[in-house]
Amino acid sequence: MEAVLWYVLTGTRGGENRVRILKTVEEQPRNANQLAETLDLDYKTVRHHLDVLMDNDVVQRSGDDYGAVYLPSPRCRANWGTVETIVERMD
Repeated sequence: MEAVLWYVLTGTRGGENRVRILKTVEEQPRNANQLAETLDLDYKTVRHHLDVLMDNDVVQRSGDDYGAVYLPSPRCRANWGTVETIVERMD
């Protein structure tokens, strides 16, 4: 999982926004619309990044389609130290 986090959050375009999304859902689970508003990003951009994070088991969805909230996956939580290291290096 550590390699996946480094790749998804730093090795690809959009990593900075994925870090912002991940940190935000770690604070409190939110749906895509709430994330777009909170982070001042386009809804479609947020959806794209959520799909990338879900495809790589970094976040998981809870609930039905539109109102579903996102939160860090158990694998991501188990490797949260890596996320914090990545955030520190990005600052």
